[in-house]
Amino acid sequence: MESEELLGGVNPNGGEQKEEKKQSPLVSLEKDLAFYADSIKEVAVEIMVEGISATPIFIAHQHEVKLGEMILNREELNTNWTIQASTLEEFIEKGIIKPEKKEHFLKNYKTPEDFMCVFVIVPEGANFIYYPYSKK
Repeated sequence: MESEELLGGVNPNGGEQKEEKKQSPLVSLEKDLAFYADSIKEVAVEIMVEGISATPIFIAHQHEVKLGEMILNREELNTNWTIQASTLEEFIEKGIIKPEKKEHFLKNYKTPEDFMCVFVIVPEGANFIYYPYSKK
């Protein structure tokens, strides 16, 4: 699913060229996701077992986001990324995923017992990634 589809045509690359050989924020995200994996999996299982949703989605961000419920605060944990827990249903309700795109999303959704579905929000845009709970 393309970020333009989710953000209503917002350019995910931003407007201006600001390439200053900065390290990609995804490097720190991968480090944090590995650190958070057990906690995120526990929340994902809880969301599914309690019947809240069969499709948990986690939001990774470095700013304030009004989506989902905060489960891991970067300031409290001295990490780079805050993680919030949400569901496919909330993403549809808030218009991030259009109802007509639901089936497309579900076809691409990976097994929630093995992968965390993460909606990564950066200043340039946002997109979904799937990160394995355990990297062997």
